[in-house]
Formats: sequence, C-alpha cells, structure tokens
Amino acid sequence: MTTPTAVSFSKTDIDRLSDHAGRIGLIVDATGRLDVAGRRVNRLSKGALKRALEARVEKGLKEGDSLTLAYPAGMAAEAVDVICLPRGASETAARDAGALFGQKRGKADVLLAVGSARRAAHVVQGAVLRDYQFRDHKTSDDAAEGTIEVMCNDPEAVEAAAAPLLATVEGTFMTRDLVNEPANVLTTTEFANRLAEMTALGLKVEVLEEDKLEELGMRTLLAVGQGSASPSKVVVMQWNGGDEDDAPLALIGKGVVFDTGGISLKPAAGMEDMTMDMGGAGTVAGVMRALALRKAPANVVGLVGLVENMPSGTAIRPGDVVKSMKGDTVEILNTDAEGRLVLCDVMWYAQERFEPAGMIDLATLTGAIIIGLGHENAGVFSNDDTLCNAFLKAAGAEAEGAWRMPLGQAYDDMLKSPIADMKNIGGRPAGSITAAQYLQRFVKEGTPWIHLDIAGVASLKTATKLAPKGATGWGVRALDRLVADMFEKG
Repeated sequence: MTTPTAVSFSKTDIDRLSDHAGRIGLIVDATGRLDVAGRRVNRLSKGALKRALEARVEKGLKEGDSLTLAYPAGMAAEAVDVICLPRGASETAARDAGALFGQKRGKADVLLAVGSARRAAHVVQGAVLRDYQFRDHKTSDDAAEGTIEVMCNDPEAVEAAAAPLLATVEGTFMTRDLVNEPANVLTTTEFANRLAEMTALGLKVEVLEEDKLEELGMRTLLAVGQGSASPSKVVVMQWNGGDEDDAPLALIGKGVVFDTGGISLKPAAGMEDMTMDMGGAGTVAGVMRALALRKAPANVVGLVGLVENMPSGTAIRPGDVVKSMKGDTVEILNTDAEGRLVLCDVMWYAQERFEPAGMIDLATLTGAIIIGLGHENAGVFSNDDTLCNAFLKAAGAEAEGAWRMPLGQAYDDMLKSPIADMKNIGGRPAGSITAAQYLQRFVKEGTPWIHLDIAGVASLKTATKLAPKGATGWGVRALDRLVADMFEKG
C-alpha cells in the first residue's frame, strides 16, 4: 500500500531554517503579514520574501493564491512556498492550502503552521492527501518520498488534532491504491487477501467463498462471476468499537474487479477504465481502515462483493432468470447491468445477519449518473431523510460533492418483467434512478438506507485539488465524518 508522507511535529526552530535544504511552506493571511518565523525567512532571504508579498498584496492577495521563491539568496532552501489562507477560513480552505504545498513537495520539507491546532491539522491533511503517488508498477525510483516537519507553537496539540485526519488519509490512500491497481494484479483473491491483512488493525475479517455463497442463496452475485476463472467472494469486515448491544452501520461495496460487460460486451474504446469498477468496495475498505486506525467508538460493518464480469461459455446470458438471496427472481436483460446484481444479495445478507441501524451502499453503478451530474457530484438516493441529510452535511464539510436524486413508484414500475419479479434494467430514461429503485427492492422496511452512485467521482482523467489524476478516494472522508457525527458514543 502507498505509505502517506511521514509527518513530524516540532517547536518552531527559527535558527534551523537558514540551513534547511528542502522546501519551506509558509502560510500568510490576505494582508501578507508575516509572523515571527516568516520575518526570519524574510531576513534570511535579504528582504526578497517581503518584496514579493507586497507586490502580490498590491494586486490583491486572495484565499488560495500562492507564490514561490526558488532558491532564495541567503538560504539553503530549494524554495519558499507562500500560500494565502485568511484568518477564519474554512476547513476546506485549510486543506486546499495544504494541498498546494503537497503538490510542490520535495524530499524533506518544513511547513510553518499558523493558527489553531485544528486549522494546522487540516493544512497538514491537505498536504499529505495531495502528495499521493501510485508507483507500484514503475521500475524507476524517482518518487519524491520523504518527510514533512511541521513547526508550530504547540506541536503536541497539532499532532493530536492531526492524528484522526491522517487516519482518513491512510484510508483514502488504500482506496486509491485499490482503484488504481490493474485487474491482472487485483484479482478477487488478491483483493480479499488485502482486506484480510487488516485484522492486524483490530478488524474482524471473514472471507465467504463460492460454496458458502451458494449455500446462502446469493445466486444473483454468483451469476455475475460465473463466466470468470476468478472465484466470486464476499468479504465481511467488522469494527466493533461501540457498545456491544448497539446495531452497526452497514457499508456495502460493489467490487467488480473488471467489467467487460459480459455477453452484453462493452465497446473496446475505454474498456481499460473498467479496472475502477470495484470503486465502491475500495471505498468501503478505506473507510474501515480509517475507523480502525483512529479506533472509532462505533460499530461499523463493511461488506464487499468481489466478482469479475467476463464473457465465456459459462457466462450469464441476456434472457436468463436468476433468483436472489431474498427469493425474488430477476430477468437479466443486460449483463452489463451487473453491479446491482452483486449489491442486492450482499445488502440482503447484511440485513439478515446484522440488522443494521442504517445501510449505505456504494457503487460505480451507472454511466447515466455521469450524464446527469458529471464528475462533480456522486448521486445520492435514500429512503430516510435523517440519514441522508446527515450524510450530505458530512460530504459538504469534507468538500466531497454529493447531490440527492429522486425515487418514486413511477420509476419502480419501469422494472416490471412479464416473466420474473423484476428486470435488471428499466431502459435508458432515468437509468441511474431505476438502478437505485432496483436496489431499494432489497431494503427491508424500517432500514434507513442510502445508495451512492460514484461512477463519476471514483476516478478522474484530470487532477483535483486533493488528488492527482486517477483514483480520488472519494467518500472515505465523508463516511468517516458521518460515523463520527451520527454513530459514535461520547
């Protein structure tokens, strides 16, 4: 797994700045006012820092603006990076300011943190998040791996505030690694093995093999994987940090490690992107890792269905009818609408076994959600306003785009089948909504539920503020915050 940048915390040591050979990150407000450490940097640079800042302030220094002094005279530093973060700025702005530094980061850097411990912690979180690099399959060793030393007035307070945030960073990195892995590496077996390794963090992990899935009646899930040589699996991860009698929150992830579309074969162009079709399962894994690392006082269970959707002589066909674990029959009209077949069995199993206090499923489920929301927001579907609003609040606080979409009987009626209890698709109109309606048929009455369609946000072709191009790790921070806000004790 990609290891997050090592971060250390120390008292501000101004005398060491003159000899520091890496980059120095400096936070200023919109006036360009320098604190004690900043004034020291200015003296060492023979006034160059102040002159550069005055020029920028005159033009208008705004939140998120930055400037760089490369190889400043009088200093050993590679560069001084100055980032504007006004007083009273939001957590999001603090993360983004840190991310600007993380994007520029070198081998061994110093970040001069200003403001409260909480604000400094979010700056650190942003710096580490943006520094992610997936290099597992690069043969050259030119990655800028190193350390960030955070110099501040109260290093113990900043370190304590940063610890849970850095746990979410490690969870996010796990998600990004899983989503970025090629399918010949991340098989269903390898995926399950990586999840099983998290027992070392205190998670209880079980791997349900095909014979057990058959015994349980998970035939829609098994139908998706029956054309592949890779065995289908369900992995159950339990974090029991809350009271013994408290019902857990259940997180369900779609883990299609590669999706050809099956017999309903996808077009060749762009099919290489389908290594990310396990993004929902990757997010669930990352959340469970973050919760375990910060020892969250809550009960959460993560369940992922791991399959590969391949065309072969044993693959499921359009026109087949299969029976779900619930007992409902499904007419398969399109084998490329496979994610819902995986999720419905795992969702039913989660409710039967754990009787959760709430259930959230995540899946790169439909291209239709990208048509509707682009790459800015995940689609949010829910039967419960309280849970849904709490999630939207958490996603907003973490600046992870999410937008609520409708559900309704008219959409549900589009799934009627003449020969089975339902079809697995409802046609092109409202494709993301009918997919959610399909899943809602497997939600027990009284179970608060959210479906997150993350097809547009799990992996991107361009870099974002907090991630390079590729896997984003969307949802780890938002779901971790939801757990903290709604399910933790004390």
